Amino acid sequence: MFKWGSPKILGSAAEDLALRYLQQRGLRLVERNYRVAAGPGARGGEVDLILGDKDGTLVFVEVRARASLSHGGAAASVTPAKQRRLIFAAQHYLLNIASPPPCRFDVLAIDGEAIDWIQAAFELGG
Repeated sequence: MFKWGSPKILGSAAEDLALRYLQQRGLRLVERNYRVAAGPGARGGEVDLILGDKDGTLVFVEVRARASLSHGGAAASVTPAKQRRLIFAAQHYLLNIASPPPCRFDVLAIDGEAIDWIQAAFELGG
């Protein structure tokens, strides 16, 4: 799949893999690494991938990768605090769309060699 190296290299490789995986399933890239500087807490928010689904839904995707399941796995690392930052960034992104389409939040979790695409992983309520 890819080499497990520094967190920055791992994150970029995981996003590349996730993008290819989702595009092979019919989604199309709208934007990558959408960032908002200020938000809940001091960290702001970021959406790894924003994609369009075949039915017109705008999909905000959080990509998480772990070398193993030893600390609960990649999906478990999308905490309520992380969900709030994602929602904040998504809401900021939607401010620039006159008539926003239906939206959902997905998680693409990579644990070692396994990929788990969790559609509608959480909702606006966090």
